[in-house]
Amino acid sequence: MAGLGEAAQKHMEDLMAVDTWEWQSDFARKYVGIGREEGREEGRAKEAARNVILILQDRGLTPSEQERQRIESCTDLDTLKTWVLRAVRVERSEDLFD
Repeated sequence: MAGLGEAAQKHMEDLMAVDTWEWQSDFARKYVGIGREEGREEGRAKEAARNVILILQDRGLTPSEQERQRIESCTDLDTLKTWVLRAVRVERSEDLFD
């Protein structure tokens, strides 16, 4: 009997695995897709913010804690792209935001 219970449990785990689940409604598919895209966008923003800080640090321009928080809290990819480009040129970390 233990083998049957383990097999049933394994079968249930397989059925409930998130990566194999197919959303049935258009509503669910739409919002799952939106959530995935928001997650990707958030990941790109975090990576861009990390790059701004790394570029500044590599150039010997260590951002203040306030500047670091501003950079890390930014979620606008266009702003972050601008800051990446500026990070290569600025003479002081605070000039990044001008």
